[in-house]
Amino acid sequence: MSAGDPLAGFGYRQQLDRSLGRFASFAAGVSYISILTGTFQLFYFGFGAGGPAYVWSWPVVFVGQLMVALCFAELAARFPVAGSLYNWTKRLGNRTTAWMAGWMMLTASVVTLAATVLAYQITLPQLWSGFQLVGDGTGEYDYAVNAVILGSALIVFTTLVNVFGVKLMARINSTGVFVELVAAVLIIVLLAAHATRGPDVVLDTAGAGQGRDLGYLGAFLVAALASGYVMYGFDTASSLGEETVDPRRTAPRAILRAITASFVLGGLILLFGLMAVEDIRDPQLSSGTGGLQYVLLQAAGSGVGRVFLVAIVIAITVCCLAVHTATIRMMFGMARDNNLPGSARLARVHPRFKTPVAPAVVIGLFSIAILLINIRQPQIFTVITSIAVVMIYLAYLLVTVPMLISRLRGRWPAPDDGGRHFSLGRWGLPVNVLAVLWGAGMAINLGWPRREVYNATEPHHWYLQWGAAVFIGAIALSGLAYYRLRQRHRTGVLPEHAAVVPVPVGEA
Repeated sequence: MSAGDPLAGFGYRQQLDRSLGRFASFAAGVSYISILTGTFQLFYFGFGAGGPAYVWSWPVVFVGQLMVALCFAELAARFPVAGSLYNWTKRLGNRTTAWMAGWMMLTASVVTLAATVLAYQITLPQLWSGFQLVGDGTGEYDYAVNAVILGSALIVFTTLVNVFGVKLMARINSTGVFVELVAAVLIIVLLAAHATRGPDVVLDTAGAGQGRDLGYLGAFLVAALASGYVMYGFDTASSLGEETVDPRRTAPRAILRAITASFVLGGLILLFGLMAVEDIRDPQLSSGTGGLQYVLLQAAGSGVGRVFLVAIVIAITVCCLAVHTATIRMMFGMARDNNLPGSARLARVHPRFKTPVAPAVVIGLFSIAILLINIRQPQIFTVITSIAVVMIYLAYLLVTVPMLISRLRGRWPAPDDGGRHFSLGRWGLPVNVLAVLWGAGMAINLGWPRREVYNATEPHHWYLQWGAAVFIGAIALSGLAYYRLRQRHRTGVLPEHAAVVPVPVGEA
């Protein structure tokens, strides 16, 4: 990198606070994936759809996402810039594709924040009944309305933390991740010590798939969504590249370590959870008010179990903090290129806190608005989560596809790279092909208009069942129209962010 300004090679001037170390970078990726959030939030869904055998989806999803993560690690080593996916595609493809990648990831991340904060509802009322602020939880809308209230409070917290700078965010996030990792190991030990059956429980389909055209495969494809909903967001480490010390080495390692650690710990929790539950046919396992939390309380007892529930609450909190943080960097990265409405204000970095304040507030407000719109929808959990994850898989495809095209044309990796950075070498092409095939297959599976996913309970509405296609189609088409008709004529690095003397990336 250039001696004066590490970002000069990319045409930007350093304005964010470069202070994050290796653990903070790793923690950002781990907290976004957040095994204690995802596995505990979605276990009931996977188990209900595919029975105990659904856990086989965990290694399947890991292998597929690892292909994507390896591609991202290569990119993170060469382009450690805020708004990672957007900036990567800008260098791999054309400006329209890059803008669409950024737009899809930005809107998906806002929806993801709104979806993830709903995990509070699954844990807090089990920790203390006083957290059920609306009714007693048995009313038609008690569950959904209370989830919106708790979720909105969490968004206010993550907004304030992000406003006051990346150092505060990193301290809270790293502390939370440390607690989460320790808690995950202890949960694994506890569940293993209370095992009531052998590991062959993972072969039990519980009769799922009966009456389906595809038999158990059809049920498994639905259940696999529970794993697909969890194992993403590993690119967060690269989103914080401008704020990380030695990001070309740190970010790629953080990406791969985050997804691997999450796979190992999450997989063991799921396995030993199934082995520890007293009655494998207990209806609480497939209930949104029970699930894995119910298994943990059953194994540990109410006293110790509540201590672990506190750790899960901490994990949910830092997960949402990481999602909010990564979304801010995406909005900032696009705004700095004058690629969003009000770009000058959105790209402004606070002189004291060294963080973009406006994006933190705007993202928080949009996320709360999404919750309020859906306040009387009992299907709010699966609908919002599914839509967000489909959009993220599509955004990932808008990186891996241009990357594959660049490989086939001999433009990637750059011939002058000299092996200085993380590289897949001869494995690059097959890994890239698998990443594209995996991403396309999962996007189709995630977005398929199944009633049991998007409109599982009454009232039944066509716009809920087709929610992914309708909502994502509207977002994509409106975004593309806006960019092609208006914003592309204005794009260009804002003067206050432009490097004084840009140097070639290869020399950076």
